[in-house]
Amino acid sequence: MVNRKYSFIDLFAGCGGLSLGFEEAGFEGLLAIDCWQDALDTYAANRNFSRTLCADISTITPQFIKEAYNIDDVDVIIGGPPCQGFSIAGKRIVEDERNLLYKSFVDFVSYFHPKAFVMENVPNILSIGEGVVRETIIRDFENLGYRVAVKVLTASDYGVPQNRRRAVFVGMADGTDFEFPKAFETERITTFEAISDLPEGSLPDGSDYSMDPCCDYQIYVRKSSKGVYNHEITSHNNKTINIISHVPDGGNYKDLPDEFKRTRNVHIAWTRLASKKPSITIDTGHRHHFHYKWNRVPTVRESARIQSFPDRYIFLCSKTSQYKQVGNAVPPLMAKAIALQLFNALWQKKK
Repeated sequence: MVNRKYSFIDLFAGCGGLSLGFEEAGFEGLLAIDCWQDALDTYAANRNFSRTLCADISTITPQFIKEAYNIDDVDVIIGGPPCQGFSIAGKRIVEDERNLLYKSFVDFVSYFHPKAFVMENVPNILSIGEGVVRETIIRDFENLGYRVAVKVLTASDYGVPQNRRRAVFVGMADGTDFEFPKAFETERITTFEAISDLPEGSLPDGSDYSMDPCCDYQIYVRKSSKGVYNHEITSHNNKTINIISHVPDGGNYKDLPDEFKRTRNVHIAWTRLASKKPSITIDTGHRHHFHYKWNRVPTVRESARIQSFPDRYIFLCSKTSQYKQVGNAVPPLMAKAIALQLFNALWQKKK
């Protein structure tokens, strides 16, 4: 990797999954903005130096950021703005007041005019209104002079033990086509490989590992770790334990006896993670997905492993908050794959 570091601003930073991927690819973060202080506390605690701002981005201006943080130039703007108003397809989608956060992202790109931007969102943003939303987003950035590429990426294609899918928009200011990273040719990382070295019971923060790593992924996530953190189990009542004990590895409510099948009225209820496959998309702590072996939900650390956060990355605030931070994050290894591709594209343009 060359020594040159490109800079970025993360506009919807959360606890820092997208930022971490960019940092590991050689980018330098100038500022992380989010409206949730818990997530920013975790973000800051996991970096030797960072600048964070807790604010609703729709209420601040790029000019304010430039003056308050002395940012005159930024190479890349990244983030995943919520787009609730995109559920209504029409010609004036961007003007929907629920899309102020998306509009703010566009405004930041317009003001700083970085070399590139990366915007991620839910996959169905591409199909809403028979593609009207997708075309609206592309047109907004093309009007700013960017060549926009868009693709739905699956996290397990990039070393993440989870089949999370995200729509990713990448815009290049020089008008060139961005080529998304190709899926890794290696075997997909399974849930077993991700979390099998973590015990059934809770561990006090900073505990030593109770067993040796059994695969390359466990060696990777343990690198530079000072022990196990965020591995506090959730205690379920006897009824829940009894019900989930009937579900086999990789099974769900369909495997339950008839008297238990309607105890939760959501289709993802009582789902066991499949040990021999990448995990399904983890949630933010709603207690619908259970460990492939133990009769409990995954711990925050197990969820973080499934998201590809290394063990050195420690989550702060309440356990409920930690689950939400992890569940909302972009998987760092998928982010790194995107960032490496972008880093190389920018470096090739420079030479």
